[in-house]
Amino acid sequence: MGYYTKEDILKTIEDEDVKFIRLQFADFFGVLRNIAVTGGQIEKALNGRCSIDGFHIRGARALGYRQIYLKPDLDTFAILPWRPQHGKVARFLCDLTDREGNLLPESPRTILRQQLKRAEDKGLFIELNPECEFFLFDTDENGLPTNQTNEQAKYLDMAPLDSGENARRDIIFALEDLGFEVESSHHEDAPAQHAISFKKATGIRMADRILTLRNTVRTIAVRHGFYATFMPKPRADLSGSAMALNASCQMIAKDWFTDPSDPNGLSEDGKHFIAGLLAHMRGACAIANPIVNSYKRSIFRFSDPRGIFWSPSDYRASVTVSRNEDDRTVIEWELPDGATNPYLNIAYLLAAGLEGIEKKLPLPQADSQGEPLPETLNDALKAFSEDDFFRQLYGDNYASVYISEKKAEWESYAKEVTDWEIREYLGRI
Repeated sequence: MGYYTKEDILKTIEDEDVKFIRLQFADFFGVLRNIAVTGGQIEKALNGRCSIDGFHIRGARALGYRQIYLKPDLDTFAILPWRPQHGKVARFLCDLTDREGNLLPESPRTILRQQLKRAEDKGLFIELNPECEFFLFDTDENGLPTNQTNEQAKYLDMAPLDSGENARRDIIFALEDLGFEVESSHHEDAPAQHAISFKKATGIRMADRILTLRNTVRTIAVRHGFYATFMPKPRADLSGSAMALNASCQMIAKDWFTDPSDPNGLSEDGKHFIAGLLAHMRGACAIANPIVNSYKRSIFRFSDPRGIFWSPSDYRASVTVSRNEDDRTVIEWELPDGATNPYLNIAYLLAAGLEGIEKKLPLPQADSQGEPLPETLNDALKAFSEDDFFRQLYGDNYASVYISEKKAEWESYAKEVTDWEIREYLGRI
């Protein structure tokens, strides 16, 4: 992903023999979807005149959107490396608009843009570095996903113990072809579990990359006979998968979070930023941990103590503080998992942190227990709905639809036996 003009793209499409263009977009719940058009329709696509029937998209009917237009973000143009080299396939990530080209205010990508603008107006640029974890499970004789593996590899093991090593290598190659700068990859704690970290980026670009990574991992995994899932807790006997967010910040030429004289390296603004994150953490779980299965992971990972607190050393904390290779202070939000909508997640990180700074919220003492974390999606939705902060952040319409859709999801689970989680999430998270 780079910086492209319309002319650059038209020339590349012609030079590279691109025959199909996928117009990809994050729906209202962060699921990547797309339509494909031929090269002959590229002018129409670039002008944002390709549309979809919104009533088939979750949440769109309740929001009142029958027809939704796709506006390509030119900087996300990329040729998909796993598609045929004759008659190539390219993609754009798109914003959602109305017929007149106005951004839909309830689109998660639009919501994040608003918070980025708010930060940039203050001269603040937050760099993010996620840690993306996933499983490479076996498929059954029909090629359908399972949550089974014969592998016994553990943290940082190599082949032959790590049976997914070749698949992970090809995933890295594909990501690099798509413009990623991958910093590291390795086998994680559980059998068949893997992790990839890539170079930090700001707001929209990082959320786009997370969606692109998920799609790439799933696509390459199938070619190796695996099924990749970012489901937070696909098996009770294995560790869950996280998507923690590491945040550092620049204010023009100033490192915003760092004060070398502080015992934890935190500036006053850094302390206020963490205080803001902690202030709305119970409701934020409805975004960071957005599915029923998320709480199978969080209860296991954040076992005693399970309160909302920050720490310079305790991995069980909701927020931790560390230093990176440049000796800059990094604030890490530990709660998000592999099912989270990255646009909404990053928007919360920005909005809550900025509120902490603007209100000069006091930072509790490190490792001191605060409120308990929600134990179920229903608990998190209750906290979300009772905190006006989220209606201000996401908009009243979107917050209402989000609560309604997620409550319906919880009620569906409540009527089912526990294998409901596998049926609902394994194949698409």
